[in-house]
Amino acid sequence: MINQAHRPVVVLTHRVHPQILDVLGERCKVIANQSDDSLSADEVRRRAAEADGLMVFMPDRINADFLDGCPQLQVVAGALKGHDNIDIEACTDRGIWLTRVEDLLTEPTAELAVGLLIGLARHIVAGDRAVRAGKPGWRPTLYGSTLVGSTIGIVGAGRLGRGVARMLTGFDARLLCCDPAPASPAGEEVPQMERVELPELLERSDSVIVCAPLDDSTLHLLDRDRLESLRPGALLVNVGRGSVVDERAVAGLLRSGHLGGFAADVFEFEDLSRPDRPVAIPEELIDMGDRTLFTPHLGSAVASARLRIEEHAARAILQALDGQVPDGAVNQPQRDVRVTMNAL
Repeated sequence: MINQAHRPVVVLTHRVHPQILDVLGERCKVIANQSDDSLSADEVRRRAAEADGLMVFMPDRINADFLDGCPQLQVVAGALKGHDNIDIEACTDRGIWLTRVEDLLTEPTAELAVGLLIGLARHIVAGDRAVRAGKPGWRPTLYGSTLVGSTIGIVGAGRLGRGVARMLTGFDARLLCCDPAPASPAGEEVPQMERVELPELLERSDSVIVCAPLDDSTLHLLDRDRLESLRPGALLVNVGRGSVVDERAVAGLLRSGHLGGFAADVFEFEDLSRPDRPVAIPEELIDMGDRTLFTPHLGSAVASARLRIEEHAARAILQALDGQVPDGAVNQPQRDVRVTMNAL
């Protein structure tokens, strides 16, 4: 058990539900961000300097230099699934557990992916603007496309890709998938999903949904050359990682009319693991409001899902501080590097 003579310090970098503070507060001293805004990198470093446990979120960047400023740190618990913003090797070398949430983000993100595709295909945002601008009722304008009977390609056949496929089965669409990351976790196949190589998927699809994670092999996987192989007027949705898609190439193909529309919940500027990442969404994309649809990384922004994600991260922190293997561990740290809380 955690030694209550030395209540471990747990730092939370973003606002969480009150019940999470209560659970952690029973056994730890909690330093929480009570604001809706992200802390600056310097402020996170300052707060984490004496932390035994750290709960981090997508905007946080955890690297070797950061960890060297946290001599007591035992566990970094990610309230997230993708962890390309955290240096796994640096955590392992310093005897620090790194955990993530595996399944709790899948269904909410898949749901949003389908919603973005429908919104893009049926010009829902443009229709809303027309109504608010006082345009008359029914007119034969804003013609879109239908998902029913179409061919939809899914890039990334991991949990998220399979979740998207399951949700799309109700549209009687032909589903293609390819897996640029062969190490995707095993899971139940979707019977209606046909596995093909990426070139074939792009050539056959009316719409493409990107669900792939970011690594060296998927950086700009969908570049200009590959995007040009899409059918004219095809729709593209990205809910994987921003940098899997070359956003400037997308802008050029939208401008030329080859690409019919682009929707995204993730963007290149978010990918902290890229030292050359852009600082913002390209202006060309922002200016194409009639053929783009963007959301601010809302994939898991469902109240019930976020609470479960935070509960998972909090439980992992307490397990690690108790000397146990925490749920969702993605590494096996050198435990002789740092003592556990049991030894304090």
